[in-house]
Amino acid sequence: MDLANTALVNNAGSASPGSVQGSAQMMVLKKAINLQAQGVMDLLGSLPPTPAQPALATSGSLGTRLNTYA
Repeated sequence: MDLANTALVNNAGSASPGSVQGSAQMMVLKKAINLQAQGVMDLLGSLPPTPAQPALATSGSLGTRLNTYA
């Protein structure tokens, strides 16, 4: 976790509820969380798709019960 986000959480939690300052801090915290969520989604979207694993063999003595990958 980023130290700046920890400070945001601490500030938002220490503000008195219902105050203008508390509302503003909560709004900033929500925007920071949404930005991080969008960044994570962008990173996950940039990953290459996982290759399909081949099915187990249907006959023979090898590959009919266990599929392992290194």
